[in-house]
Amino acid sequence: MIAVVGLVIGVVAGLVLQPTVPVVLQPYLPIAVVAALDALFGGLRAMLDGLFDDKVFLVSFLSNVIVAGFIVFLGDQLGVGSQLSTAVVVVLGIRIFSNVASIRRHIFKA
Repeated sequence: MIAVVGLVIGVVAGLVLQPTVPVVLQPYLPIAVVAALDALFGGLRAMLDGLFDDKVFLVSFLSNVIVAGFIVFLGDQLGVGSQLSTAVVVVLGIRIFSNVASIRRHIFKA
């Protein structure tokens, strides 16, 4: 319940305040969102499996965002930022779809 309230407050605050992302951070925002979605669906899957732990979720959420951002930053420094961004999105996308498939199987008992 607390997570839902936090989500609603965050969405409302974002819509009201309309924050802007600095230009230097804009390449990292999509990667951070995909990494956060990976942690979110992983947490939902763990909850449905009865294995959810809020500390593990928080560490997973933060570490996914930080590591994905670091990989893209490293790629930018090496001059291959777009290739590493694509790699991160593909890997996290595979994990997201795997978690969604598991969630779907759990919900529909398939």
